[in-house]
Amino acid sequence: MEAVKHTCSWPSSNELMIRYHDEEWGVPLHDDQKLFGFLVLDAFQAGLSWLTIIKKREAFREAFDDFDPVVVARYGEDKVQQLMQNAAIIRNQAKIRATISNAQAFLSLVESHGSFDRYIWQFTGHKTITNHWTELKQMPARTKESDLMSASLMKHGFKFVGSTICYAFMQAAGMVNDHLVSCFRYKEVNQG
Repeated sequence: MEAVKHTCSWPSSNELMIRYHDEEWGVPLHDDQKLFGFLVLDAFQAGLSWLTIIKKREAFREAFDDFDPVVVARYGEDKVQQLMQNAAIIRNQAKIRATISNAQAFLSLVESHGSFDRYIWQFTGHKTITNHWTELKQMPARTKESDLMSASLMKHGFKFVGSTICYAFMQAAGMVNDHLVSCFRYKEVNQG
């Protein structure tokens, strides 16, 4: 008889959410382009559910040139209008324009710090913060680290990077391990 695999409850029974939880969420990420992709998606999530974003993630990836910040930073008004007509993504003009200016700010940070990875991981001392939650309700929406990250990103010209968005980014990028201690991924992420 196969042992029951305990997992975090937030993915529910949605296949996309389960796959995201089981394969990506909380895994330490150090690839600049993928980090930019998470920043884009987390900004678009503001005010929406992650399920909405995950369902549209591939459409976002296609619409925003595989989240290449060099390409996105050069988008002009024609591209903004094209994106506003793309029903496969979330057509929020403020978030689309913020993505372009965030790409420009992202490249500026890469230039000054050598990589975005080096810049962003400073907020956790360049290591994953491992939490020990036993219930989802213990998980914070923001922390002092996400407050500092948010303030720094805003100072560098980023938009849609409030502390709650930054904390969601930190969870996704593995800067914090917020899998419940009972979840099978908790130990796997710590050992990775």
